[in-house]
Formats: sequence, structure tokens, C-alpha cells
Amino acid sequence: MTPVEIRSQLTGLPGIDPAWSRTVTAVDADGIDRTWHILDTHAPSGSDKETKPTRGTLLCVHGNPTWSYLWRHILAAPAPGWRVIAVDQLGMGFSENPRGSMAQPRTLAQRIKDLAGLTQALNLTGRVVAAGHDWGGMVATGWALEHRELLAGLVLANTTVHHDFDAGLPTALKFSLTPRTLKAATVDTPAFVRGTTAVSSPRPSRDVQNAYALPYRTRTDRSFVGQFVADIPTTSGHPTRATMRHLADGLSAMGSETAPVPVLLLRGPKDPVFSEAHLRDLQARLPHADVHRYEGASHLVLEDAPRTTEDIARWIETRIDQHGASINSDPATHDGRPPQAPFAVGTPAQPWSGLTDLAHRDPEALCVAEVATGRRITFGQIDTDIEHVALGLRDAGLRPGDRVALLVEPGIDLTVAAYAAWRAGGVIVVADAGLGLSGMGRALRGAGVHHVIAMSKAMPALPALRVPGTRFLVGDLPRLARKVLGVRASFDDLRARGRALAAGGHALPDSRKPEDDAAVLFTSGATGPSKGVVYTLDQIRAQVGGFGHIYRLTPGDRLVAAFAPFALYGPALGVAGVVPDMKVTAPATLTAAALADAVTAARGTTVFASPAALRNVLATAEQLQPSQRRALAGVKIVMSAGAPVPLTLLRRLSDTVFPHAEMHTPYGMTECLPVSDITLDELEQVYAPERMQDGVCVGHAIESVQIMVAPLPAVPDGPDGDLTAEAGVVGEICVRAPHMKDRYDQLWGVDDASKNPRGWHRTGDVGHLDRDGRLWVEGRRVHVIHTAEGPLTPVGLEQRVESLDGVANAAVVGVGPRGLQQLVVVLTPDERGLAHAAGGVLADQALHTAVRAAADRPVAAVLVRDSMPVDIRHQSKIDRTALACWAEDVLAGNGGRR
Repeated sequence: MTPVEIRSQLTGLPGIDPAWSRTVTAVDADGIDRTWHILDTHAPSGSDKETKPTRGTLLCVHGNPTWSYLWRHILAAPAPGWRVIAVDQLGMGFSENPRGSMAQPRTLAQRIKDLAGLTQALNLTGRVVAAGHDWGGMVATGWALEHRELLAGLVLANTTVHHDFDAGLPTALKFSLTPRTLKAATVDTPAFVRGTTAVSSPRPSRDVQNAYALPYRTRTDRSFVGQFVADIPTTSGHPTRATMRHLADGLSAMGSETAPVPVLLLRGPKDPVFSEAHLRDLQARLPHADVHRYEGASHLVLEDAPRTTEDIARWIETRIDQHGASINSDPATHDGRPPQAPFAVGTPAQPWSGLTDLAHRDPEALCVAEVATGRRITFGQIDTDIEHVALGLRDAGLRPGDRVALLVEPGIDLTVAAYAAWRAGGVIVVADAGLGLSGMGRALRGAGVHHVIAMSKAMPALPALRVPGTRFLVGDLPRLARKVLGVRASFDDLRARGRALAAGGHALPDSRKPEDDAAVLFTSGATGPSKGVVYTLDQIRAQVGGFGHIYRLTPGDRLVAAFAPFALYGPALGVAGVVPDMKVTAPATLTAAALADAVTAARGTTVFASPAALRNVLATAEQLQPSQRRALAGVKIVMSAGAPVPLTLLRRLSDTVFPHAEMHTPYGMTECLPVSDITLDELEQVYAPERMQDGVCVGHAIESVQIMVAPLPAVPDGPDGDLTAEAGVVGEICVRAPHMKDRYDQLWGVDDASKNPRGWHRTGDVGHLDRDGRLWVEGRRVHVIHTAEGPLTPVGLEQRVESLDGVANAAVVGVGPRGLQQLVVVLTPDERGLAHAAGGVLADQALHTAVRAAADRPVAAVLVRDSMPVDIRHQSKIDRTALACWAEDVLAGNGGRR
């Protein structure tokens, strides 16, 4: 096919510019001149024979059965100054067919040599980033290892260099490699070609699916599709198996270099061919690699996740163009971070020394109490238990840096499991049960856990969750169940082994470093997909110490924690933790009586509970017995966080439940907690009518924390302003602290965007600072309403609407195109407001008029619901995105239930 004919074929394909198309003659692996088709952003045109100068070249190699079309998005939006060349491998796309047959297919080694011949003909010079997908990843890797003098970086997407063939092939390939079906599926019919886009998630449009299949319309066109599959080395003597070993060894050597070449690994987790094991193998060989997992994406990750284009471009700018960026340590998490806080607990090598110190000083002091079971354990007992379990874990194969998933409810067992994993050198992985089974499975698989510590009722769920790793059981199961579920050992087994090792003089090595990973904590998913947040040992020390510092927690205090992470913090501070009788995944199940019983059980001095939990405590306070009221009256400090806490709720709690407690509402997020803090007394001062401002006041930054805002742009897609602490400026809240996250786990693009500027964390919240330096939160950035007059934050309007008689809760959302959105108020009525909402989802005229007056700006509609959609973890954060979709449906006449 001539270049003109090829361009004619490309004309009209979605997302492609025919001007990128060109052909190049190059010598193939057999020494024969072959004609390649490539897409080239710097293709010579007209009389031009030379390409324009560039900062570097991104060389893109597709797999089977795709072609250069796969890379069209990065061709359209490359890193500034970079040339992009996407090749059609020989026999694929619109390139010439070389030698080969199904019996003697073109091998991986030949394809690597083919590509080397092409780049020689192209006379590539300067910096080259090689990129490959699927089998093209192996071809790109082979080229990269042989062209180190040119190689500036490597991007690999859903690929591998090693497969455990003894474990068999992926199900999707077993069918295609069966002798009876190989040729039928790959050559005689378009089944394999069409199946590749059919497994995409989300599935591409019909036009895009047809574009992928365009070069493969006939059996002749598909001959090398079959050869690619036939080259999979299913037998030990297959020549491509030796080539894969060479590539694997080469990457391992690259990864062990002092200054390794930057690498970016991209993954679509729903891939039916390239599994998590393939990604883990690449990570083991390239421990310095940046990784981004695109949840929901499948095999064609570059198609399924359009943001891969932005991430690749930004990665090239960050890792290749900005020479100061370190590969082994991100400057945003080290050089740009404030020095360690003076209140950090423990020591760099032993963050848990608060526990061990008290165990030696006062071994009989209470450490953890469980109200529901009546179990109690002292600091001396738990310190010994932790040591024995940690020794047992090390003996059972836990190695420093191994990730350990904890599927254990808050209490004694969770405390032992977490601290034992830490002492043994592990990294704890905590995914909230509120994510649901599918969400938890997705999180734990993505985290790449090596071991799972699970209670007996959670262990049977692991096969369905498809979570890898060695199984350790907390509790008891029948012997047959343990065998079927693959339980390696129970905690009793580990304790027994640990006791024996300790008696024999074995001790745990003290080799932890401050920068070692300590925990991966998953966000609630209330404001987007749940993300793993990685903390180092030093950051955990600062976070735990921060809570102890601002709430004056010292040994002898007793913390009643209705939220799992806080139940773990107490022992590191030398503070006893008390777990109330409640359903962990449903904060609103905490009753006043249950809280009082928890306080009574250990003479609790401090309480932490979410707003949803405290609402139910207030609602059930009338059921308290006199003795329970006396117990709650002894509480010194009450903390509530996770969502805005209404002033009226705090005041009523103070008046009726905690008469002598100092009421606090700390502000923060999984990525940095705490950020700021404010008391009820201060709230009542700032919420005085003459001082009211839009938003929820969350107080001053705590010691060692800096807060600034990035001003919102006037138009939706405009750039943010420079960070400022000027009073009254509304923008995205940015924080800087020693206890800020190290990084998002395997979400390089999201993590990089959150560290802008370097050394800061963009919280995703919007708000402003007042003249006294207090922070006011006005909502989430994703919930900002983009009107024709500019951006509008929701919380201030919601507060004014909620002040109306008859309104229990309100949420303000935008409907319509960004930049022209209209305001819609969604509310839930209280008993007094039910009469105004009896007619369905539309508020009656009186309520509508009152809402418009309170908002003091145009309101397109006022809608009524029986309840608001909220997050699972705290049951407090309103899902405004879901409300906006519901409102649009209602206003479009598609109905909508209250």
C-alpha cells in the first residue's frame, strides 16, 4: 500500500491526524529491506527532508493485535518539545509483511532486531524514551537494553518480561493457543482482533473499535496476528523463552544500578492476560519505578484510561526534563518537607517505644479494653504478646518491607496484629470494611499484599476477594476450613512459635529506618475512588504524636475510640484504648449508653467519634441511667472529625452529655491528619452573627503545619493562582507538614498532581483563611459550581438554607455545562418542613421562596429528598456528585425518587 493510500485509509479515523503518517525503509532482522509504517509528530512534509529539533523522542511500540493507532492520544498531546513516533511492527498495521509462518513465527528476538533497524534508518539521536504495551513492551524493553546510550526512560503498559509457565497460561490465552483454535481464532476469523477491544473497560465506541480492526480485515491481513500468538513460548525449548530470560535479567540489572534509568509502569487491573503477578515481577526488578494503576481499566489501558496521555507527558517533564528530580526519593516527600515535629512519638527505629516504655515502667497499666467481649490486656501483657507474634511472623516468612493486610476489627487483636507486623518489619495495609467486599478486594489486590492477617469471619471472604498472600488466622476455624482456605498459621500458632524462639534467645532485628514504609491506609472513597496512602515510620511518628500533643494525651489517659485508626494510636502514646460496643462499619450504631459503658469500663478521659456517631449519642441520651451520665460527665476531651460538625450538635452534646468536656473538631484527611483544630468555645465566638463567614471554621493550623490556598481560576479550566495566605482569598486548600503522606500508592499521576507545588499536598478541599489565620472550609473542589459569574463554593449557601425553619439538611449542586451551571438546592425537611414537601420532589412555593431569599442569589430549583447520600466510613459526607446527577434527571423529566 502506498503512503497516499495509507493516508486515505487513516482519514476520518477518530483521533488521528493523517499528516502523522509516513513510511520508512529499514533493514529487518533477516537483512532484508522492509517498508515500515509509522505515525510521527515530526514527519517531514513537502520539501522538508529534516525533522525539527526536539527535546527528545518518545518511541512507542504496540502489541498484538493492535497497531500505532493505540498511541494516538499521546501523539496529539505529547510532552512539550518532544517528538512521538508510534510504529506499526512488521506484519502489523500498515507495515510490510516479513518472513514467518504459523509453524515458524517471527520471534521476539527478531522483532527487537527489526525495531533496531528502523531506529537506525530514522537516525534517532538525543534522548529516547522507549514505550511499549502488551508484547510491544517486551520489544521496547529489548530495544532499550541494547541502546543504553540513547535511552532516557522506559514506559511499560500492561506487559511483562517473565511468566511462570509452570503455573499455566491465562484463561484468555489458553483458548487461543489450543491447536484446533489458534488459527481459527487469530487468522481465519477476526475473533481475536475484535475480542481485544471487546474486553476494554469502558468499551470504546463502534468507530474506535472499527479503527483498531481496520488493518486486519482479511485472513492475509491477520496472518501475523496469529504468528504473534504462536510465538508465546509455551514449551521450555522455545527460543522466545530464552529471550524473555535475557530481558528479565537485563531489567534486574538496570534496577540495581546506582542511578537507574527512570521507568513508568502503567496498569489496567481488569486485564485478563497480564496479571498483578506480572506487575509485581516488574516492580521487583525495577524497585525505583513509578507506578500508576488505573482502576476500572482493562488490557488496553492507554485506550481505557485517557488520562494516561497526561500522565506520560507529565512524567517525561518531571523525570526526564527536570534533571533535579531524584529517582530513588521524591523531593516532594523529603527535601520539601518540614523537619520532624518535636512531638513525634518514639524513636526513628522504634516508633512504638511509648508502648514498650510503659510496659517496662508500669506493666499492669491497662492497654486495651473491649466492651463487647469484656476482654482486657495490660501494657506488659500486650508487649510480650506482640514480641512473640512478631517472632512467629518472621519465622513464617514475613520479611522487611512485606505488606501485611489487616482484616481484624478494632480491639486487642488488631492492636497486636498491627504492632507485631511493624516490629517484624512489615508494612500494614488497612482498607476500611465500609468499602464493601468488591472495594476491599480491589484495594488489597492493588496494594500487592504479601500476607493477610484476618479474623475468622473475614477469612472465608478472601477467595472471593482474590487477595494474594500468606494467610494468618486471628481466632479459630475448623481444621478442614483452615486447609481449604489456605491458612498458614493461627495467631496461637505464631505465639507458640514466638515463645519458643524467644526462650531460645532469638530477638527481632532493630533495622528499621525512618524513611521505611510503615502503612498503606486507604481513603474512604467518599470523594472519588479509594486511594492507598503511604506513610513512612517517621510520618506515623509525627501523626500519632500530633494527636497526643494537641489533646494533651499522656500515660494514664484512657481513649475511647469509635474509629479504628485512633484505637491504634493510644498504645504508641502510652495511652489505654477502649473500644465501645458498636458496629465498626456503621458509626451511627453508637448509642449514648454504649459510649457510657465504654467510658465506665476504663474510666475513659477522652472520646473520639464521627459526627454520625455523636448524632446518635445525642438522639439516645434520654435512655442514659444516672450512673452512665456521671461517667460521661467525667470525660475531659471529646473529638469529632470526618465531616463538618454542626455547632448546634456540639453545643447540645456539651449541655446534655459531656458537661465538663472540652469539645474539639480537628480537621484533616487520610493524607494529612491532623491539620488544624478548634474548640466549641472558639466556634461560638467566630460564628457570632457579626463575624460569620462562608464555610465551616476548622481553626488554626496545629504546630508544624502550614496552610495556604491556591486561588480558584475565574473559568473552569484556567490555571490556579500562586499559593497565598491572604485573608478572604478562596482557593484549594494546600498543606505542608512533617506528618503529610509520603505518596499515593501506585498512583503516580494523582500523586504528582497533588504535590503542586513541591513539598505541599493539595487537599481537594476549597476554602479561605480569615484575618486571624483560621481556616474555613467551603466544600470539595469537585463540588465547586461553575456559573457564568465565576466559581461558587457550596457550603456557605447550604448553611444559610439550613438556618431556615423546617430544613434538616441542604446541599447545593450545579446542573448544566461547566461555566454556565445553574444552582439547584436539594434539602431534606425536618418534622416542621414536611408540609412543604408533601407534593413530591419539588418544594412548594413557600419553601422555594424562602430558600431563594436565604441563598441571596438565583436558584433554578429547590428539590426535596427523604435523605442524603453519604459516605460509608463516617456516614456524614454528602455525595454532591450523586445529588447533581439525580437533580439533572429530575429536572429533565426523568422522574427521581425522594
